[in-house]
Amino acid sequence: MTPHEVDVSWDDLRPILRGWAGADAELDEVSPLHGGQINTTLKLTTADGRKCVLKITPHRVDRTYRDEAHQLNLLREVGIPVPTVYACKTGSLESPFSYLLMEFMDGVDLAAARSRCGSTDAESLQRHLAELVLQMHEHRGGQYQRVVADDSKTFDDWPACFREVYDPIWRDVEKSNLLPVKSRKLMNRVHDRLDRLVAHDDCPRLTHWDLWATNILANADADGAWRITALLDPNCKFGHAEAELAYLELFHTVTPTFMKVYQSHRRLTDDYHRVRKPVYQLYSLLNHVHLFGQEYLKAFLMTLERVGQLV
Repeated sequence: MTPHEVDVSWDDLRPILRGWAGADAELDEVSPLHGGQINTTLKLTTADGRKCVLKITPHRVDRTYRDEAHQLNLLREVGIPVPTVYACKTGSLESPFSYLLMEFMDGVDLAAARSRCGSTDAESLQRHLAELVLQMHEHRGGQYQRVVADDSKTFDDWPACFREVYDPIWRDVEKSNLLPVKSRKLMNRVHDRLDRLVAHDDCPRLTHWDLWATNILANADADGAWRITALLDPNCKFGHAEAELAYLELFHTVTPTFMKVYQSHRRLTDDYHRVRKPVYQLYSLLNHVHLFGQEYLKAFLMTLERVGQLV
């Protein structure tokens, strides 16, 4: 991949780079990184070896970068390792490039780290990840809401916030031809009973909301010990911390070692395992059906049948 293939030229990239690295900085290399579905993510390297990461959306006004920059700054404030934001711009008709320029973080994703390090280091990574998630969840909010750069809608109760997050996703899937009629009816019953299914007695806590292996970087330090070096691509909310844990368990990002460390500080009740975890995992799978279609349909339908026994 070259910048030209994504409709971004080196001439477009140079002024962005120089705004961070200085007027004399020369762009030496552009490498693609794993990115989102809309933006393009590139590693930019200067002639003198400095590196940064650029998320860029050509020819589109993309305000989501402001939200991501805000979330990264918040996570950094509470002690979570995340990339430093260097620059953020929302495109306009005159300058039709939206972008987020940030620190390049050394490391490999958690799945790659597991394959490279031994079992002892792999479990150390799980303990470190649990400590970071606990630290993040300790940061409380006054109300439930999306974490965005501008004012967002707030909720006094969690089920209303959770429904607001997933309602448009469910309505899109409901209108598609992916689900059998019986499954659509059952999902509607679940959706109508969220007030009971995800009710809890905790408070709003800061969540990353998209923690899975690809968004977790790890690296060996100078002594050869593996550590988590960064959490990437947040979609932060002040929400129910258990929803994050259910997501981590769903995609096998965490092991029993993680759960043991986490629960040594914040114990999970039987209601989490019996009710809320399957419900939260159902909605995560719903989102993946919405994004990726048939690939996640079987897992979604199996989880829906399990949750259906609760309603």
